[in-house]
Amino acid sequence: MPRACGQLTRRDERFAHSRVMPRRPHKPAALRGQCFLGSEAVRAGLLTRRQLCSQGWRKFGHDVYADADLGDTHLVRCRAIGLVLPSGAAITGRSAACLDGLPIDQKDALVHVLAPLGTRLERPQCRVARTGWLPHGHIRPGSDPPVTASTRTAWEIASESDVVEAVVALDVLFRANRPRQEAMGSWVAAYPDSAAASAIALADGRSESPQESRARVRIVLEGFPPPTPQYEVVANGRFVARVDLAWPEVKVAVEYDGAWHAEPGQMAKDRARLNRLMDAGWTVLHLTSATLKHPSLFAAFCAQLRSALGV
Repeated sequence: MPRACGQLTRRDERFAHSRVMPRRPHKPAALRGQCFLGSEAVRAGLLTRRQLCSQGWRKFGHDVYADADLGDTHLVRCRAIGLVLPSGAAITGRSAACLDGLPIDQKDALVHVLAPLGTRLERPQCRVARTGWLPHGHIRPGSDPPVTASTRTAWEIASESDVVEAVVALDVLFRANRPRQEAMGSWVAAYPDSAAASAIALADGRSESPQESRARVRIVLEGFPPPTPQYEVVANGRFVARVDLAWPEVKVAVEYDGAWHAEPGQMAKDRARLNRLMDAGWTVLHLTSATLKHPSLFAAFCAQLRSALGV
C-alpha cells in the first residue's frame, strides 16, 4: 500500500532516531567504573582500538584509560597512574591520603609519587620525587596501587614547603590515627632540625577543621604558647561549652567563626554560649577567615590575645 505524504515507516523512524540520539559507547561490564591499560583491554578482546577513542573513556596519558563516568578526580588520577608505576615506586603524600579516603585538600592535580633512583616515570599528571631512601618497609604490603606506609606518607606531607598547610593535613592524619602521632617519634629523633620535624611538632589530631588548624598554627608561629584544641569548659561540676582553642590556666579561649555562624538562629545560640563562658570567668576572642587573610587584622588580633594572656 502506498504511503501518504509525510507518513514515516518504522525504518524511517529508526533512522531518524539514530541521527538524533547517538549510540552509547560500548562498555564491557569488566571495564565499567575501572581504570585500565588500553593495550590489555584490546589484547583481551574487550575493546577495539577504535572503541578506545570513544567518549566513554577518559585517557590519562599513553595507554592509560578510565571509565569517563568516574570523572576527572584526584582519586581517579591516583588509580590510573598506579597502573604504570615502575617497580619499587609508590604513591605518597596527599595522594596516598586520598587513596586512603582521608579528607585532605589536594593543592594541585598532580599525583605525588616516590620512585627509586634510576627508574623512569614521565607522566604529565605526576610529580615524581626520586629517592634513594625508600626501604621495602616504607611501602604498604599488598596495596594496589602501591602506596607508602602511613608514617612515610606523613613524613612526605610534613616536608612540604608551606608549614601551615602541611600541619592542616597532618592534623587530619593524626586525628584518624593513620599514623598515630607518637609513631613519628623515631623520625623526628633522626632528623630533629628538619622542617618536617617542626611541622610534626606543631600538629595536633584533636583539631576538628582545617580553619581551626590554620588558626592554631598561625597563633603558635607568632610566639604564643600552644593552645589546647577542643577544650571542654566545666564550672562547678557542670559542662559549660567546648571551645576551639583554649589556654585553661588563664581561662582564655579563641573561637573560629565560620560561615555557619551566620545561619538563622545561630547568633542567639552563640550569644547564650558566650554569656555562659563569661559567667564562668572566661575571656573569649573571635577569629574569622578575613582576620586570617589580612595581615593588619591578624596583627590586631594578636595584640588582643597578648593582652588577654598577659604575655
